[in-house]
Amino acid sequence: MSKTALIILHEGFEEMEAIAPIDILRRGGVNVTVASRECYPTVKGRNQISVKADALLDDVLRQSYDCLILPGGPGVFEKLRSDKRVLELAEKFTAKGKLVTAICAAPLVLHDAGVLEGKRYTSHPSTASELPARDTTQSVVTDGNFITSQGAGTATAFGLAILARLTDDATAREVAKSICLSSAQ
Repeated sequence: MSKTALIILHEGFEEMEAIAPIDILRRGGVNVTVASRECYPTVKGRNQISVKADALLDDVLRQSYDCLILPGGPGVFEKLRSDKRVLELAEKFTAKGKLVTAICAAPLVLHDAGVLEGKRYTSHPSTASELPARDTTQSVVTDGNFITSQGAGTATAFGLAILARLTDDATAREVAKSICLSSAQ
């Protein structure tokens, strides 16, 4: 049975941080649901690129997924951190031992949900005042069922790390090879 992932788009999301993982996971056979946290399906990212979600967040809240993915971007500060549904999802996924992932400023949501305590993680440098324990030495940090990453430039590595956890290392290597990602990068 195919693994499943839920990625939540919010107005002002960082497009690369959403699209790279979606693309990589789908190439690897993961069933990805793109959900809009807004009350409309087409969500505009920080660079004015509009993405049509598969569903509205309210319509998929009761469904079960293997992984939660939170992209970053300025919308994290304005939208995602204050959304009780998203905070509750982070708590629920954590409590069930499911994979919880966040990139750029989105680890702030995990912090606000109270699930980062005692975990190794990384995030965008702009979060340093609120996340002073962030690991600045790695672009992607995995700790148990948590995967975090620093920003748009690390989105491909982030997506591949999620894919490896949901499937296996061989699948992630195969997808990396198919997109011409060399180990030298």
